[in-house]
Amino acid sequence: MDGLRVTPGPGAPRGLMVPAAELIERFSRSSGPGGQHVNTADSRVQLSIDLGTTTALDEVQRERVLRALAPRLSGTVLTVSAEEHRSQRRNRAAARQRLEELLREAVAPPVARRPTRPTRGSQRRRVQHERRRAEVKRNRRRPGLD
Repeated sequence: MDGLRVTPGPGAPRGLMVPAAELIERFSRSSGPGGQHVNTADSRVQLSIDLGTTTALDEVQRERVLRALAPRLSGTVLTVSAEEHRSQRRNRAAARQRLEELLREAVAPPVARRPTRPTRGSQRRRVQHERRRAEVKRNRRRPGLD
């Protein structure tokens, strides 16, 4: 198995190279319909990498990746799986591509929101809505003694 090459992008201008020794591949039976002797090949692929110890990331990238992928992590280990193809080889390629995409997106710095002001039209619509609601509530009051 070769190492994983992550193409250049924001946060990794020269890309990343994950050594093959840091990737862990596990194979198991894929789920799905079938009868006797069906889906007996171990075609599901689970590809894991420990983001806390990998040499592919520097400290800034490691912080970004751990923060961005926190919901998907088990400790500091990221695992992706692929089982949509019948062939183990195609599932291996799909899992590697998923891992590459996740790492490329996670290593990118967060995009700062540009503060904007509400448009004049949206302000006008908000005030009109508030006036309509106030009128509705005013009409719900008990009639006065006048």
